[in-house]
Amino acid sequence: MPSKPKKIAPLKPKNGVFPNCHWMPEGAWELYLDYLYERFPHISKQQWIKRMMCQQVVTADGLCIAPDSKYLGNQHIYFYRELDFELAIPYRETVIFENDHIMLVDKPHFLPVAPTGSYLKETLLVRLRNKYQNNDLELCHRLDRETAGLVLLSKKSSNRSSYHQLFSDHKIKKTYWAVAAASQYKFPIKRCSRIVKGEPYFKMREVEGVINSETLIEQLEQNSGLSLYQLTPKTGKKHQLRLHMSNMKIPIKNDRFYPELKLKEVEDFKQPLQLLAKRLEFIDPINGKNYRFESQLNLNWPFLD
Repeated sequence: MPSKPKKIAPLKPKNGVFPNCHWMPEGAWELYLDYLYERFPHISKQQWIKRMMCQQVVTADGLCIAPDSKYLGNQHIYFYRELDFELAIPYRETVIFENDHIMLVDKPHFLPVAPTGSYLKETLLVRLRNKYQNNDLELCHRLDRETAGLVLLSKKSSNRSSYHQLFSDHKIKKTYWAVAAASQYKFPIKRCSRIVKGEPYFKMREVEGVINSETLIEQLEQNSGLSLYQLTPKTGKKHQLRLHMSNMKIPIKNDRFYPELKLKEVEDFKQPLQLLAKRLEFIDPINGKNYRFESQLNLNWPFLD
């Protein structure tokens, strides 16, 4: 006889990582185990059985799913994501400001901001949650793994929407620095275009149509055929700065995505993307203060200390 599921509380964060939420579709699978192995073939049946025996796979109402539990679709289930191997990122984040509501952090190159793909614990969010023992820490915006610089986090879940709204309403000024080939363009230039998903799925592309992205590009200094650029995006599309610079024939130095995909089997920590989230300026929605934060990190530029 199938074991009767035990009712437990929903899964809580474990080591700074929240459980995955997965929608179970309608289907003819006999057991949950059958579906999960088919949907996630990189996870063995024995691993799923082990997770179920440890009560780490549950329904939305907190019922534990056992190895012999009959399949029921049209519902969410929750389980912890695990990695057999995770590459250690040899650079550390630095907290440059915090109060009761927010935390401003300098993120190094190569460190993802949140769990994704082959990164789980080696991410900015999970590192900070564990270091400060605060699972309420949440990202207010995203920064590419390859990009270094300022990241804003909320320290209380009740306040996150107020700070996230700053970005969605374009009420926060973001300034980036980048190193790329020197150009004969007459700067400043305002680059406006429509950005949509490209191929492969993790790249973006510009197409004809209604404009949904805008970047102000300025050239600050030149040296040995390279230039230091200041990029001020009005919008926040994925890879916006990298794509705009690339399509102007001045791709950011060490960009592995644009204009051509140049992925490597082994991560080369000696060649970081030369893009830095240099400055954040905003009026705090909670206390009304004017804030202006600058990254303490630098790019590989001759004129910088």
